[in-house]
Amino acid sequence: MTNLFAKAGIAAIIALGAISATAVTASANDFHPGIHQVRYDHARGRTCSPGLAVQKARGMGLRRARVDNITPRRVVVEGFGRRGPDRVFFANVPGCPLIRR
Repeated sequence: MTNLFAKAGIAAIIALGAISATAVTASANDFHPGIHQVRYDHARGRTCSPGLAVQKARGMGLRRARVDNITPRRVVVEGFGRRGPDRVFFANVPGCPLIRR
């Protein structure tokens, strides 16, 4: 009979140890229900805006300037210069630096 109680006691100790180990593991993930962290990553300020490119082209003497093409690397503005149709290429980064005319 004592052998039965000894086995039951050992089984109870093992079960309590397993329960405490799972409780520590489950609480380690920092899950907070109802609290959501949202990150807004605005693309504003990372590219050359078409309006700024047109303004810069008009400032360089291009009449009737309009955006012709936008790629990840450049913004192309078309218009009319002194000698007829002309194009201006700006880099597609903040500030719209001139690549070539």
